Amino acid sequence: MFEKQRLEIIIEKPAFKRACRVLEDAGVKGYTAFSAFAGYGGSNRWSRGTDISASRDMIMIVSIVDDELIPTCLDNLEKLVGAHIGVVSVSSVQVFRDDKF
Repeated sequence: MFEKQRLEIIIEKPAFKRACRVLEDAGVKGYTAFSAFAGYGGSNRWSRGTDISASRDMIMIVSIVDDELIPTCLDNLEKLVGAHIGVVSVSSVQVFRDDKF
């Protein structure tokens, strides 16, 4: 098993492509994106089924990356998330195939 970092981003749909570019420009080898269905935060509930505009939809991006890429990713994501609603988290994980990440 190989130690890596799992980078998770939850961000507003309008900023999704910019978040993906941040990862790609930092050298991340891959990521997966999911549509978020509903959530709660900042004393507010939100749901895709009740919001009128799709612009408030949230997307979750998950990537497994090498340790050395995390600082660059976080620096650039901080600039992006600061202008949008979002959450960024990093956690340690172990993976089978070192060369894929």
